[in-house]
Amino acid sequence: MATASFSMLSVFAAPSAGLGSRNIRNTSQVFSNRNPLVGVRCMAQDDPIKEESPLPSTSATQPQTPLYSPPPISKPKVSTKFGDLLAFSGPAPERINGRLAMVGFVAAIAVELSKGENVFAQISDGGVGWFLGTTALLTLASMVPLFKGVRAESKSKGFMTSNAELWNGRFAMLGLVALAFTEYVKGGTLI
Repeated sequence: MATASFSMLSVFAAPSAGLGSRNIRNTSQVFSNRNPLVGVRCMAQDDPIKEESPLPSTSATQPQTPLYSPPPISKPKVSTKFGDLLAFSGPAPERINGRLAMVGFVAAIAVELSKGENVFAQISDGGVGWFLGTTALLTLASMVPLFKGVRAESKSKGFMTSNAELWNGRFAMLGLVALAFTEYVKGGTLI
């Protein structure tokens, strides 16, 4: 295995170094007057060359050891801090909001079909209590695995993947808003 490394400083990094003139008398002066330093590192790694020996060897007498083995792949550590989990780009907010929207959309359609009430009538007839209870339950159930360091992506297999859950949640959020907007404009139930 051969490895080569060197550093090179760019002459073009500092235009005030005086390289524009043809009369360069002292090259050390040109390289010492530069303000920014640009470092370039080049590293090359060759594959090990397997040489065949002219003498036959048995594997029982000489164990074969690999000349180069790649380093083990370690899993990235995930943060279990409350602030990191609920950060804007954290794993919890969109997933929890999507789950709530899926439950809310199905519940809104089911109550509308069974009682004939629109979304706004459902909210005014005691829907706020159900909403707060469902929010607390789903948030708690979604946060417990995250505090243990388990992500939805690690349990995602087959047809129901974590990406499918995110997309279903996004469509449920849009569907719930569209349902409420349509019922508001129409002035009654959708169905």
